[in-house]
Amino acid sequence: MIDRRWLPLNALRAFEQVGRHLSFTAAANALSVSQSAVSRHVIALEGLLGVQLFERRPGAFALTSAGAALLPVVRKSFDRIEQTLNGIVNDGGTRHRTLSVQLPPTLAQWLAVPILREFRRVDPDVILDIESASQVGLPSRDTDASVIYAKPQVSDRVSNLLWMERLTPMCHPDVAAKLTGRDPARDLAPFLASTELLHGKLDGEPRYKLWHMMVSQLGLHVDVERGLLFDTGVLAAQYVFSGEGVALLDRRIFAAELDSGRLVAPFDVVLESGYGYYLTIHPEDLADPAIARFRGWMIERFGMVPSPHESATTPPPLRAV
Repeated sequence: MIDRRWLPLNALRAFEQVGRHLSFTAAANALSVSQSAVSRHVIALEGLLGVQLFERRPGAFALTSAGAALLPVVRKSFDRIEQTLNGIVNDGGTRHRTLSVQLPPTLAQWLAVPILREFRRVDPDVILDIESASQVGLPSRDTDASVIYAKPQVSDRVSNLLWMERLTPMCHPDVAAKLTGRDPARDLAPFLASTELLHGKLDGEPRYKLWHMMVSQLGLHVDVERGLLFDTGVLAAQYVFSGEGVALLDRRIFAAELDSGRLVAPFDVVLESGYGYYLTIHPEDLADPAIARFRGWMIERFGMVPSPHESATTPPPLRAV
């Protein structure tokens, strides 16, 4: 058994840099030591553990399953030591903690500032370092906490559903002003047929999937395989703000824009896409006080509580036929 009194700290530092760069040369440059020194440390660590941490093949260099399991733990441990030491040095003994948080781009664009401001007010000793990543599913890199956009799935992370996506056609007030009526059964089809449709890309899904779901569940006959395709919902929303087109946007994320009148949802229809926003953390971080406080605050702030635009007056979501 490995005891903390004999932890090979230099070897762990070398392993962390090699794992970060997937290169002995880059790791040596980052640590300002020789490549042979880095290599010796990694070989010694592998000997101590009795397993290989890297696959070394001609033209291929990658983490093994053991290396992939060890790297995020080592990285976070060094990050926390570094943050705490810097906090003590810079703040005269006041301990500040920085949490890395990853958000989907649309969420980061519209909700990152309120999250930063409100959480800072309730927990001033924790600083949030927020970044965005455009993807569906688990985060692309290791962070203290991530909000992911995904369908329900099983993983080795602790996940809490914040809310399920509920989409509705939204447009600029000037576009809505051209409508002669707002009855979905009578007026939605001609509106969609005469307005540019905006689509958000979903990984691994047909480009027109969401609009197909909307019109098919309403029993409308509208050609939705046209219009503009955007990498993220935030880009589609920005195009809508310019005064053009109609997009399927999440009612919770854009609640403030609906309240202010910057966006209009002219038809009382809601589509449940099957995707949701989940807060995920590593199981071992449940005991971390700062991460636990952030997790609890996010669940309390966002977790499955209807927004003003998801009240009892909101029509029920569409159901699959």
